[in-house]
Amino acid sequence: MDSKFGQSQPGGRIEDRRFLTGQGRYVDDIAPADALHALFLRSPVAHGRIAALDVAAARAAEGVHLVLTAGDLRAAGVTLEMDAALVRNRDGSSGAATARPLLAEDRVRFVGEAVAVVVADRPDQARDALEAIGLEIEELPPHLALAPGGDAIHPSAPGNLAYDWAMGDAAAVEAAFAAAAHVVKLEVADHRVIVNAMEPRGCWAEWQGGRLHLCVNGQGVWDQKAGLARMLHLPEDAVRVTNPDVGGGFGMKAMSYPEYYVIAQAARMLGRPVRWMSERTEAMLSDNAGRDLVSRVELAFDAGHRIIGYRVGNVSNLGAYNSENAQPIQSRLFAKVLTGAYDIPAALLQVQGVFTNTTPVDAYRGAGRPEAIYALERAMDHAARVLGVDPWELRRRNFIGRDAFPYRTPTGETYDVGDFGRVLDRVHGVADVAGFAARKAESAARGRLRGLGLCYYIESILGDPSEAAEVEFREDGGVNLYVGTQSNGQGHETVYARFLSERSGIPVEDIRVIQGDSDLIATGGGTGGSRSVTTQGSATLATVQAMLAAFTPFLAERMGVDPADLAFDGETFRAPGSNLTPTLAEAAQMARAAGRADLLRHRAEYRLPGRSYPNGAHVAEVEIDPETGRTELVKYTVTDDFGTLIAPQLVEGQVHGGIAQGLGQVLCERAVHDETGQLLSASFMDYAMPRADDLPFVTFTTAPVPSTANPLGMKGCGEAGTVGALAAIANAVADALWERGVRQADMPFTPHRVWQMLRAAG
Repeated sequence: MDSKFGQSQPGGRIEDRRFLTGQGRYVDDIAPADALHALFLRSPVAHGRIAALDVAAARAAEGVHLVLTAGDLRAAGVTLEMDAALVRNRDGSSGAATARPLLAEDRVRFVGEAVAVVVADRPDQARDALEAIGLEIEELPPHLALAPGGDAIHPSAPGNLAYDWAMGDAAAVEAAFAAAAHVVKLEVADHRVIVNAMEPRGCWAEWQGGRLHLCVNGQGVWDQKAGLARMLHLPEDAVRVTNPDVGGGFGMKAMSYPEYYVIAQAARMLGRPVRWMSERTEAMLSDNAGRDLVSRVELAFDAGHRIIGYRVGNVSNLGAYNSENAQPIQSRLFAKVLTGAYDIPAALLQVQGVFTNTTPVDAYRGAGRPEAIYALERAMDHAARVLGVDPWELRRRNFIGRDAFPYRTPTGETYDVGDFGRVLDRVHGVADVAGFAARKAESAARGRLRGLGLCYYIESILGDPSEAAEVEFREDGGVNLYVGTQSNGQGHETVYARFLSERSGIPVEDIRVIQGDSDLIATGGGTGGSRSVTTQGSATLATVQAMLAAFTPFLAERMGVDPADLAFDGETFRAPGSNLTPTLAEAAQMARAAGRADLLRHRAEYRLPGRSYPNGAHVAEVEIDPETGRTELVKYTVTDDFGTLIAPQLVEGQVHGGIAQGLGQVLCERAVHDETGQLLSASFMDYAMPRADDLPFVTFTTAPVPSTANPLGMKGCGEAGTVGALAAIANAVADALWERGVRQADMPFTPHRVWQMLRAAG
């Protein structure tokens, strides 16, 4: 492996060797050998009062060390209710506060809610003890409708209304619609999906020397550390949280969950390590779900087909509780890209969130931005058909002009740069749109319907804009790079090590990336919102600059030159009049020999001055067998503007993964509940995940416009694939079905649903 990376050059992933040879260090692999095993008793019904909870037999069962209920946690002084972010209603009041208990107390509100935990020597003993618990529930009618109303699940939310939120200029929008030459309306359903990370959630906890250590497969450690200190009433310096290798997070692992606090308290009470690992069906029942909303979209056009007004009203399902980030997702985060890449002078978003007796809903890859772009881009394609306009031309006509940046949207976002027409022209050629008619005719000759779908997306990078990086020179000549984000499989170790190498000349093989340990790293924003490489790269650049500034006077003295004459060329320090050309590693050895410990560790923080806005165009082609309804994605092309690329191969991998998750939701994935609130799709026998043969070869190209919001010109890429894929594939299906008279086409486009749409259209 070359030690010199070079910006925007391809290269293999450093971490792949250990993953491919079974050397990954995941939560379930590294639990202490003497750890006890915990299993949770979960509610078998969606809504009901707990009439009896008898744990005496379980406590007496063989191998059982502890059984905990909500009452036991309260008696131990643990705070039972978790916190969650709330939004402001349009009348100025707060969204409904519905504390989520660590274990159900008095009432259960969704199938899978944790009611008690058993800790035993072995998993089979814990399972036997669970069977011995006497749980009696007086069932109550569940509220499952995606609309306000019904008996309240929470006293604080009459009519099950979680919030009633709005953003935009209602008067300006009303005036635009009154003056419009054309108004196009569409209802867009964005159904619930289950995240299904490769590695289910899990954790283990231990107490050592009066300190708690929680090891959890999350997306960051500092929020969890603060939560443990608050809920268990501990000083923050008495809590250590670590994230080892993590097999996928996708937003679902970004927030805290009840199990983590319960396991930590169990270990505290027993003085023994305690471990818990979710099984797949358990995960499907208890992991926060994604999406689950319906949007009513209205576009107002003038006579020249320019958009003059845009109005969206959505109703989103929060599930049974406010999860940590749930209320802001389909409100504030949806609003960030409400008007997409278009110059729309007046826009309004009106949102209602409702509680239902289902698993809570929270962030899933994109968190509000895919939902907003899906609604807008479905509406744009629909409008083009209704108005008889080419969908590509309709977008070009309404794009924000290249010279209009920085551009402030109606919802207050300031897009820094963009050249949307250039990106669209590029993807039009690469996707061979001109040849689509011939491909469509060939499909028709075989009795197939063929459709072309376009989505132009823009995304707003989220998360903490601040990050820190620290470089430590080790005695063995290597370097530790401490970072505040957490890899969930994206290849952070490769990106960060190679970026540091490219900027400092330190060989990649000598750099060890350290992440996910609150004892070793003082602060960090974790992973989420496509923030990682942009924030961490900028912080690493600042650290390198600080490091060079610190070494310059030290080396100038030893080289006998003026500090102003000393320069670093990316590999060595050089100055006229000196034949010494030390590398940073050699400079560190000199500093160590001179007793200059202050030069062996360097830390810098960086705060992004603004968000970046990745954008791009996705083009999908599908074939549908009208006899069976089977839909196949046969061609896919994407052109992205991610600004400056640091690791193109990894960027392309992120886009491929995002497209796969978008395809999954559009063509096969769907969480289904029956009328009693039972999840019918709680295993991979019933929940259809996309497979390798569902995806065609993806043609990936870029047309970068460097961002002005960070010193590297980067734009985040982690979620963009999903943001663009949903509407591109769905629009392709709608295009294919349009000629057969289908005017309302909602995903998932499973064979049976597509067959029904075709039959209903005659």
